[in-house]
Amino acid sequence: MLTSGKQPQQLSTLRCSLLTLAILTLLSFTFLSLRYSTPQVSVANLLGDTREVSSTVEQDGEDFSDIYHSPRVFKFNFAEMENKFKVYIYEDGDPKTFYQTPRKLTGKYASEGYFFQNIRESHFRTLDPDQAHLFFIPISCHKMRGKGTSYDNMTIIVQNYVESLISKYPYWNRTLGADHFFVTCHDVGVRATEGLPLLVKNSIRAVCSPSYDVGFIPHKDIALPQVLQPFALPAGGNDIENRTTLGFWAGHRNSKIRVILARVWENDTELDISNNRISRADGHLVYQKRFYRSKFCICPGGSQVNSARIADSIHYGCIPVILSNYYDLPFNDILDWRKFAVVLKESDVYQLKQILKRIPHAEFVALHNNLVKVQRHFQWNTPPIKYDAFHMVMYDLWLRHHTIQY
Repeated sequence: MLTSGKQPQQLSTLRCSLLTLAILTLLSFTFLSLRYSTPQVSVANLLGDTREVSSTVEQDGEDFSDIYHSPRVFKFNFAEMENKFKVYIYEDGDPKTFYQTPRKLTGKYASEGYFFQNIRESHFRTLDPDQAHLFFIPISCHKMRGKGTSYDNMTIIVQNYVESLISKYPYWNRTLGADHFFVTCHDVGVRATEGLPLLVKNSIRAVCSPSYDVGFIPHKDIALPQVLQPFALPAGGNDIENRTTLGFWAGHRNSKIRVILARVWENDTELDISNNRISRADGHLVYQKRFYRSKFCICPGGSQVNSARIADSIHYGCIPVILSNYYDLPFNDILDWRKFAVVLKESDVYQLKQILKRIPHAEFVALHNNLVKVQRHFQWNTPPIKYDAFHMVMYDLWLRHHTIQY
């Protein structure tokens, strides 16, 4: 039995021991959290020692400026991706039908074709599935569309193909498809997968129509840039003095926002708004040359939230004005779009001119200069080039593979 003199002393000792244990536990959890939540960045860097990081980010003459949400993280993660990332391509399917090879590398769905070709040209491909981080399902809905396949038959073809891979190989069942992905730029590709809920809910979808009000899941899926290549004219940029038109848009009125845009602004003297596409009869490359003369290019959603006009604007050095609700912009988790574009709600269309005119000249210059910096990220090449559209898509895939738990 404790005496009255010893009891307070032992209680004090017990409290000190518990406090020490709590502190050690907290430090341990803090270390483990830093160690495993962001394995690509050292604990020293996260705790504030950024001198070594800064010097590395600025080396090689490459500009990792504030067009990225986190330039340092992008720099180091990208290097890790290039060194480690491996993708296995299923070999099943006849290339002469809907599998393995792209339909073409031109037109407004060229992004799908370029990815199919680039992944085979790149060092990311592995022939050993046991070394793969992700598995590519090489079925092309664009080729189906080109062969006149109906929507119903597309759904059946996709379902049969994926189910055959599930039954033939063990890889899908390890994660219920969470480490699998497919790529489609045509919106029919999204519709063609609806017959297989596991493909939609579990696997990574890289699509050109990433509308998160109709099934697109931003933390899982990837917004593929819709790029109309080859471009008719060279890239613009560093030509601010030539840009005398406040804003430009010309196109079909195939959505509500485009109808409103044309109705409200087509007769304006400062905004160059045409309610129809510019035809070749108006002159050679008149449409493309208007990008060169404009400060801002309006990019309203069409039949889908996306538009190849965004990539056109970036290429020709015209600051894109995004006028499309529910649009998860390409590389949105990597690039800070507000540093090189103007992102508006569709309801802002009625104040469009006033909003653009209120942008100070210094801010316009900064947006334009940043736009030139991101041009390389919206260009497809064959073979692929470091930091081009293909590598940005691969980087997005690399980020998502970290979330998969085996």
